[in-house]
Amino acid sequence: MTDSIHIGRTPTGKPIALPLRFGNRHGLVTGATGTGKTVTLQALAEGFSKAGVPVFAADVKGDLSGIAAYGDPQSTAAQRHGAFQPHRCPVTLWDIFGDHGLPIRTSVQALGPELLASMLRINETQHGALAIAFRRARDNQEFILTLDDLRWHLNEMIDLREDICRLYGNVTAASIAAIQRSILALEAQGGHHLFGEPPFRIADFLRTENGQGVVNLLHADRLMEAPKLYATFLLWLLTELFRELPEVGDLDKPKLIFFFDESHLLFNEAPKPLLQQIERLVRLVRSKGMGVFFVSQSPADIPDTVLAQLGNRVQHALRAYAPRDQKLIKAAVQAFRPNKEVDVKSEIIGMGIGEALVSVMLDDGIPSPVEKVRITPPQSQVGPISNLERDMLTAGNPLRLTYPASVDAKAMQRQFTDRMRNLHGLAPIQWSDEAWPEDGWKQFLPNIVPRPAQVARPWRRQLAQSVCCLAVAVGCFWWIGLF
Repeated sequence: MTDSIHIGRTPTGKPIALPLRFGNRHGLVTGATGTGKTVTLQALAEGFSKAGVPVFAADVKGDLSGIAAYGDPQSTAAQRHGAFQPHRCPVTLWDIFGDHGLPIRTSVQALGPELLASMLRINETQHGALAIAFRRARDNQEFILTLDDLRWHLNEMIDLREDICRLYGNVTAASIAAIQRSILALEAQGGHHLFGEPPFRIADFLRTENGQGVVNLLHADRLMEAPKLYATFLLWLLTELFRELPEVGDLDKPKLIFFFDESHLLFNEAPKPLLQQIERLVRLVRSKGMGVFFVSQSPADIPDTVLAQLGNRVQHALRAYAPRDQKLIKAAVQAFRPNKEVDVKSEIIGMGIGEALVSVMLDDGIPSPVEKVRITPPQSQVGPISNLERDMLTAGNPLRLTYPASVDAKAMQRQFTDRMRNLHGLAPIQWSDEAWPEDGWKQFLPNIVPRPAQVARPWRRQLAQSVCCLAVAVGCFWWIGLF
């Protein structure tokens, strides 16, 4: 175990490392496409894992999964590094859809109206109607598990609109219809897979194996097709970590490192209350012993209020092909503590793949002067593992029984209802598994309708005979009348 995370070396051979106890001061990894951000992310994740710190990262392109396999000592990066010792980290694969890892599920109720409104991309008026649906469900001691449950509550609000408006405020049919359409769009993107049982437990991110922190990888290539779902889901995870983890202050090493890849998706078109919530989370989660590293193409993708909280920075090369890019480079240069031996402005556009400008927190709690660094490649495999290796990792994971790939819908609803009723101090429901009788519908017939079993057969035959006789008589009179 080490007390620092090795990042790389300067051209003069000076090692640059991030003190482990400052891992919860958060960080930023930026750079243009193809400059080495993913490899840097993998190297940092590997370093934290070796130090016994659990890691969570979204595997957007699938490349990070290579951290579960030994690196190739014959590779160019390994030979350039010199003292290369192949290494692999303990890995747990997660996937909202359950195809390439263990599923992560929660309930609509646990997600809450704020995050769900962001996920659905609805306006303020529709957000208010959604909040009323949640409040009414809570007042009626009803629990919303899936999007179908939410849809049922919204439909009921339309049927009882006058009562709803009198108790909770005005709700329009147009707002409900807009929310329903947004739910359909979310389901089309696969968002319904997120909601179900059993619920995900944050403690399962905080595991170690043989002294190494487990690297939790979220398979996100399909999830990236729905950017708002991806961003809101990661924000929900971050919020749950903040709620569940106790206050610990400054530790010798973090309890968890959270890498937020493609983090610009979180801030695009985000309303001001959501941005304030993110800023508050980043500022306060440090005391929970957790570090958050944002990964994006440019520092300009991160709001200034959040950027100010990020003490550790790795800046790969940026490209300057337009006037706007020149402004971004100027802002990136000003973000570093100056170093007279490093011309940041020229280096930031001239660095090669695997090179970066680095500034980390020092022992006195201030950022170090910027240094040009060649990033030390990870000792695990650079590049994705095969689908067979993924399946083997998932099949051998001890959490596989806790998070089954599929759960019967009926059993899932009962499990959720029982859990929520117990949480709210309500009496459990005595579920019955008896099959519905073949003629069970008869007990719901109104009393004014004669039950089939109570109708006397002789009377029915007599009635039939009378009708036949009457028909014959009418036929005879009609026939006589013709002549």
